[in-house]
Amino acid sequence: MKNRTVARLLYAETVDMGGMPVRQPFPTQQVEQIDPFLLLHHHIAEMPVGVVPHRTGVEPHPHRGFSPVTFVYRGGVHHRDSRGNNSVVYEGGTQWMNAGRGLIHSERPPKDIMERGGVQEIIQLWVNTPGAHKMDQPEYIPLQAEQTPTVTAKGVSVQVIAGELEGIRGPVRTKTPVLALRLELQAGASYTLPIPAEHNAFLYLLDGALQVAGYGMVEGLHQVVFNRDGDGITITARENTRALLMAGKPLDEPVVANGPFVMNNQTEVMQAMRDYRMGKLGILIED
Repeated sequence: MKNRTVARLLYAETVDMGGMPVRQPFPTQQVEQIDPFLLLHHHIAEMPVGVVPHRTGVEPHPHRGFSPVTFVYRGGVHHRDSRGNNSVVYEGGTQWMNAGRGLIHSERPPKDIMERGGVQEIIQLWVNTPGAHKMDQPEYIPLQAEQTPTVTAKGVSVQVIAGELEGIRGPVRTKTPVLALRLELQAGASYTLPIPAEHNAFLYLLDGALQVAGYGMVEGLHQVVFNRDGDGITITARENTRALLMAGKPLDEPVVANGPFVMNNQTEVMQAMRDYRMGKLGILIED
């Protein structure tokens, strides 16, 4: 296996998303996307005593043309949408939503958030959908920790959400080839991850520190973007570390976005905005 070289190291700056502080390693002025990945937000929220969960989090909003994916690390996420889906995914779980032709959803802390420590930590990643599938029917996939297969080695645990690792296939079937892995490494542990040679790939560290073979030390809240010049990466944990590895076959399609709508041209974006205003993406009344 040939290890990939590093193209960029991105720091997850704090940005304000409608009053919600999130860490955002990309997009930046230098890196607009890592095709097919459009955006990564890492959010940690401590719930104050007496908080009303359904008044916090992210209120109802629309999406069309891509998959907003939420990886839950602490607490939980209560998802509701205009297609009638209503479920809570807890720590260690993932919710993968193919927005397709469009829907409205909300993401709130669960009612029992205080019983689970009062902290919500999530990563939301936007995965682009190829033009041929942007107007498919929406699909919502809630995946709890116990439903997620795990590959283990000495000091290493890897959840396989999508794609395949060591013969283990993730439960989520994506519109294009995507490898989605959640890693936990204990200090001193090493692991080699195979990555399809034609895929773009990045590794985001939530915390800790890793040695990336052929490059050097990377600390938490940084994202390593790899060149497409090998078929794997080798990492060694210098501290206990949580990380997210994403790889995907690039779509090589034009991207035209306006807020929650990601399409291939401006006409399609304008149509999405009109459809939303006309109520064609449905209505969400939270219970």
